[in-house]
Amino acid sequence: MHLGLDCSTQSLSAILIDVRNGETLCEHSVNFEAELPHYQTSHGFVRGTEPDEFFSNPLMWVEALDLLLSKMQQDGAPLSAIATICGSAQQHATVYLNDNFERALENLSPNIPLIEQLGDCFTRPVSPIWLDASTSQDCQEITQTIGSSRKITKRTGSAAIERFSAAQIRKHAKQFPERWHETKHVHLVSSFLCSLLVGKSAAIDYGDGAGMNLMHINKRRWDKKMANATAPGTLDRLPELKRTTQIAGTIAPYFSSKYGFNERTRCTHWTGDNPASLVGMGVIHPGTWVISLGTSYTLFSAVKSPFPDPMGYGHIFGNPVGEYMSLSCFKNGALACVALKNQLDITWAEFDALLRIPRTAESPVSLPFYETEITPPAAALEQITSDPAALIDGQFLNMRLHSLWHGEFPETIVVTGGISQSDGVCQTIANIFQRPVQRLSSHASASLGAALIAAHADGYDIDSLIEQFCLPKEGATIEPDPATEVIYQALGEKFTDQLYQHLRK
Repeated sequence: MHLGLDCSTQSLSAILIDVRNGETLCEHSVNFEAELPHYQTSHGFVRGTEPDEFFSNPLMWVEALDLLLSKMQQDGAPLSAIATICGSAQQHATVYLNDNFERALENLSPNIPLIEQLGDCFTRPVSPIWLDASTSQDCQEITQTIGSSRKITKRTGSAAIERFSAAQIRKHAKQFPERWHETKHVHLVSSFLCSLLVGKSAAIDYGDGAGMNLMHINKRRWDKKMANATAPGTLDRLPELKRTTQIAGTIAPYFSSKYGFNERTRCTHWTGDNPASLVGMGVIHPGTWVISLGTSYTLFSAVKSPFPDPMGYGHIFGNPVGEYMSLSCFKNGALACVALKNQLDITWAEFDALLRIPRTAESPVSLPFYETEITPPAAALEQITSDPAALIDGQFLNMRLHSLWHGEFPETIVVTGGISQSDGVCQTIANIFQRPVQRLSSHASASLGAALIAAHADGYDIDSLIEQFCLPKEGATIEPDPATEVIYQALGEKFTDQLYQHLRK
């Protein structure tokens, strides 16, 4: 049996699979806002005092791990039969730790909760998460040091991005030099949680390391020039880089003693949620696109070579079981839909019904920017007159406009995430891209991807695993309406005009 974990923005989830029988045995989750309310999060994060600051408390993730495993144990999950564990986590978020960290991991007591044993290990009480875009000045300074955005993109697969780890590290080191001096390790959420499981400081994998602006995308090692441009001593504080499927270690005694894991259970390195979703959606070879409809929206696909977005908006990451993946991220995703639903005071059923109203070339279309957008970089806008159809049209016309660098449109688009359960949203995607939209049986793509990576690391063929577990949901493929192609061409032109006018302001 193989366990996949995923620490997303809003929850920590687990999926346990039995490869021999091709079965998903159980799924469990801890919702941060609902089950750990003392961290006072909204959708898993808290806002900072500056504009575009978003944080989470790393102790929340620590406490969630204990709570999740307690749930699984109480529900009778066969934890002792698990051979290998892999995990994923939201990308870019950094965790800052002092020299107490490794000692604490080596001496964990199963009689004391993790948070009580790790509380004095942090040099920064919060972690800036992927939503944080407060580092524009830091990105400019890094870019100036390297020479140009194009040079950074060539080196790291992405331009200097506000949300990525390098800029966040630079901002922290400048603001709090004393705390930076005390920092011995800078982990990502993924490598931090992996470290807890194996009882020692774990490596960062290539998939997640690429989302830091610190890994040379071709050489797959830390880029010394980028590290030096970030902050003094950055390179000394980073863990090693390793392939995801390499074993990070056996499970720490804390977990085998407290929860009944076999002491020989092995843990692979963890990866980012997007690379894990690539595997969980079964799209590990080029030719299919995935659209993940989560807190943010992402469009990604497997690619063989690290050819970057010439506009500098998109990203190249490592593929946990292959070469590379291309990815575009749109910040105004599901939370924009939630905001409009609440604004209109309607139910999700009513929201979905409004998406079924036929569009015409004269239909309104919105610039869907409740928050500052990142693809393309655009200021937030008031959404006073928006409606569900105009918002959703705007979201996916923007996605179509900024997806051309991924290559030719694929034969099929696979969707995942909570909003993918909406037939109206999926029909809109099918009509805008004029491609069939397919939903899979499992909606937990990141945790499933982690479980499949764990099984692959245990010797199972990855293509066979995908055939077993990444099954299309029966009757859930939505075909495009050919009559809408000309309508969306007109709406696309209208959207592009509105967007460029907004960007010129």
